[in-house]
Amino acid sequence: MDKKLKRVIQLFVTFFKIGLFTFGGGYAMIPLIQKETVETKKWITDDDILEIIAIAESTPGPIAINSATFVGYRVAGFWGSVAATFGVVLPSFTIILAISFVLNEFQHIKAVQYAFEGIRAGVLALIFKALWSMYKKAPKGAVSYVIMALSFVCVAFLKINVLFVIIGCALTGLISSVVLRKKVQK
Repeated sequence: MDKKLKRVIQLFVTFFKIGLFTFGGGYAMIPLIQKETVETKKWITDDDILEIIAIAESTPGPIAINSATFVGYRVAGFWGSVAATFGVVLPSFTIILAISFVLNEFQHIKAVQYAFEGIRAGVLALIFKALWSMYKKAPKGAVSYVIMALSFVCVAFLKINVLFVIIGCALTGLISSVVLRKKVQK
């Protein structure tokens, strides 16, 4: 089998497993994507995953699909992105399709309601894990902390559209890096 085709198949299988065994959407998938692509397969580095997550968050669409697409492209080009994207989407699509047929019949049962509450709690833990991992690897400094705090306030309390906050963060980061670079050159 051709080496590139083998890598494309590996991408599909890897992201299919991630999509199959992760509840809670894209943010819950980030730790699994990092573990599989960086630690287990060694396809990309921790720095790559940080860049991919940053790009995936700032582009339209679900973060898990965007991340899979970007990782697939980095690892095996166009067909790698197709395989990874299809792999991460297929399990959710199939499961949601099946659940939609039976959920109305079982949603009144207390055990089902409790199971979904437990799943929500687990998903929250996975999101915090992803946040903590990204925090540990992200560059830190006064400007970063100010951007983080202001972004949180803008989104959580002032209800400013996330797109405007991302654009503002990008501009602030660019301006601060230009100012810092000028200071270093002097």
